[in-house]
Amino acid sequence: MAKAMVEKIASPGGEEQENHHPYAYHVSGPRNLSSPNWRDIISSSWKDENYRRTVIACFIQAVYLLELDRQENRTPETALAPKWWKPFKYKLSQTLIDERDGSIFGAVLEWDRSAALSDFILIRPSGAPKAVLALRGTLLKGPTIRRDIEDDLRFLAWESLKGSVRFNCALEGLKVAVDRFGSCNVCVAGHSLGAGFALQVGKALAKQGVFVETHLFNPPSVSIAMSLRNIGEKAGFVWKRFKSMLPLSSSENQQTDVDCQSAGVGDGPGKVCAEIMKWVPHLYVNNSDYICCYYTDPENAAGQGSSSAGGKENADPTRVKAAAAKLFVLSKGKQKFFEAHGIEQWWKDDLELQLALNNSKLIDRQLKSLYSLPAPAPPQWKAQ
Repeated sequence: MAKAMVEKIASPGGEEQENHHPYAYHVSGPRNLSSPNWRDIISSSWKDENYRRTVIACFIQAVYLLELDRQENRTPETALAPKWWKPFKYKLSQTLIDERDGSIFGAVLEWDRSAALSDFILIRPSGAPKAVLALRGTLLKGPTIRRDIEDDLRFLAWESLKGSVRFNCALEGLKVAVDRFGSCNVCVAGHSLGAGFALQVGKALAKQGVFVETHLFNPPSVSIAMSLRNIGEKAGFVWKRFKSMLPLSSSENQQTDVDCQSAGVGDGPGKVCAEIMKWVPHLYVNNSDYICCYYTDPENAAGQGSSSAGGKENADPTRVKAAAAKLFVLSKGKQKFFEAHGIEQWWKDDLELQLALNNSKLIDRQLKSLYSLPAPAPPQWKAQ
């Protein structure tokens, strides 16, 4: 969950030297990507998935550079970060600060109407979000590495980031943006550790019926909790096979009916479940990145045995279909870790992605809590 950032190669204060910094937009930014212009009013570039992915990845890179600018005491004239959002007519609205060390781990970028009007863009292009919450991952630099690693270990141990101060801060920032602009005009995105936060704050709002467009680059997929859960699932599978050989009692049959309703099968709660499935996060993973590669494991991989006689396991009516998500997989053969895990790969011109829908066991596990609704409460009878 780390991003390697090279040391500053120029002496402080020289604008000419800053222009040659390896993380300057014109040095390492996307090529052949046009800035918005008046033609976007007629045919919006934001409707193209490649353009959308590229711009959002640039916004996340800007958050990395906001923290580097802070650490290196850059002035507004020499700051690197603004160059990564200004070409797309956005402006910095809010920075998310980790109160533990004062580091910047996220930012809210808003559509800059004034900058757009200066280029004769009279209205916001169709599909362009009014606000984007971007969250960075681990930064291997002294002032912030301790807290970054602390949250990395939190996910590794518990597969959850809800105990972090960054989770509450990111969730509050996303709620404020949704209140201002509406959920359909807001996007949340993150890279590495930031993708873990983006997934969990997006899921938290989805549980409340608020669906925000979500983009996750190299999301973490490895945790001790997941390994222990896999062991438990294998034991549970053996137990289910044993139970399938026994006759069901009447009470168990009744419980099955309740489970069908709570899982979204049939009427009633099923309508709520169908509503929740409107939230479809976008995940971008590289097969050579061992941090996120487990998202490509098929749903019926490890821990799934062959079906018993009559296919009872596969015919389980209480099981909800795989969670809705778009999984984009990049396969480039063997790559070095920092190359396979870096955010910069996602704005390359020669990117060839394969789209896989609803076939990831880990996606199903991450999102299944959205589809597991509680059993309906028993009716309350008034005393006569």
